[in-house]
Parts: sequence; structure tokens; C-alpha cells
Amino acid sequence: MARRIVWTESAWRELDDAALYIARDSPRYAAALIDESRHASRSLRESPRRGRIVPEFGDPAVREIFVKSYRLIYEVQEDAVVILAFIHGARQLGST
Repeated sequence: MARRIVWTESAWRELDDAALYIARDSPRYAAALIDESRHASRSLRESPRRGRIVPEFGDPAVREIFVKSYRLIYEVQEDAVVILAFIHGARQLGST
């Protein structure tokens, strides 16, 4: 069963912030990050459990896949995959 993909407002903002930062040096790489992130999230429709369990949570429903050096963190629900966060891999969850 294909699930729908839902991005939280904060996750979209984090992706946008990352792209704006990268665009200062390379608009092309910024656009590629957005495209790759959207493609990665859409791939979760059919295989939502392919990502690893987020170590900070230890909850099997909260998983992540990597997009370049960023963590795309999501929650697997019965009929949807909710994108919770898009953070740089060097940043710890919960830090600003």
C-alpha cells in the first residue's frame, strides 16, 4: 500500500534554509539538494521502513534516510509518512 507523504512546516523550512545557505555559493547544488530531498521523500511511499531507526529516539516508527549530508527524519504512520525534520548530519537532534 502506497502511503501519502506529508512534510511538516518546520521540515520544509529546514530544507529551504539549507538550500538558501548552499545557494550563496552554488544555486545549482541548492536546486539539486531540493530535488534529491523531494525524490527521497517520495521513495518512502512504497518502502517507508527502509530507513534506519533514529538513534536518539529508539522508536521503530521514527526513521531517517540521508540526503547528501542531511538527515531526513520521518515517522511511519498507517497511511502516511510524515517528514518531521531535515537537519545537517553534524547537528545533534534537539540542538539549535
